[in-house]
Amino acid sequence: MVNRKELKPDSSPTAAFGERLRRMRDARGWTQDELAERIGCTGSHISAVETGRRPPTQRFAASADRTFGSGDRFVRQSLAVRQTALLEGFPEYVRHEARAVEIRLYEIGIIPGLLQTPEYAKVLADSAVQRGSITPEQADERVSFLLERQAALARGRAPMMFVVIDESCIRRRVGGHKVMLTQLDRLAEFASLPNTMLQVASFDLGERRPFNLPVHLLTLPDLSMAVYTESQTQGHLDRETNAVLPLLTAYHQLQAVSLTQAASVDLITEVRKGTL
Repeated sequence: MVNRKELKPDSSPTAAFGERLRRMRDARGWTQDELAERIGCTGSHISAVETGRRPPTQRFAASADRTFGSGDRFVRQSLAVRQTALLEGFPEYVRHEARAVEIRLYEIGIIPGLLQTPEYAKVLADSAVQRGSITPEQADERVSFLLERQAALARGRAPMMFVVIDESCIRRRVGGHKVMLTQLDRLAEFASLPNTMLQVASFDLGERRPFNLPVHLLTLPDLSMAVYTESQTQGHLDRETNAVLPLLTAYHQLQAVSLTQAASVDLITEVRKGTL
């Protein structure tokens, strides 16, 4: 076949997905246009996925599974592609998060993902696209992945959630006043839930603030704990007691010096008025 690009499935999860898609298409003797008609896209889209120029979305993977009768194999393989836009350790953290009985979060600069509105999350993802750090498809998947995380916590026995946010999270305007108004309202609603505690670490803390990076602490059903920390480019998950306990102690110290929930909600309300 003329101009048929050689695929290298070992080079990346995206390439592996594309190679498998081509292999199964070839086995059935279908052209790219014929497969596209069955999946519901264009032949050029099939070509881009097969050659790794376009990562598969979850919807595309599900359509491929239906077309080939492959159960959920394409969907599961697409997860590896989606996770390439996530920091190391984070996918494993999310699996623990979905079954945690207690979640403790600390965030700087942006609202924690589990408390973000879809509009706020989309602005952040679109900004990453503009910087060239992710593709538009990965941005869509990032927002979908976040909403899936949020939905997983809306279960019958929801976890207890303790959230401390740096004051910069509510002062930093993301997406303009309308997006921020909705987002600040979401924080106030979160604070009113029976299984939540929301506190603001005010700028006045100065050097008393124990963390300079985001921290995620989980208590699992067997009462073991896990901690996930990250920088701009690296993430790290740890379940060793000698690594978790110092951070848990520091988290309690942070809660002790942060604003109470009532004072935090008052501050959020004050900031909200300033965004009108």
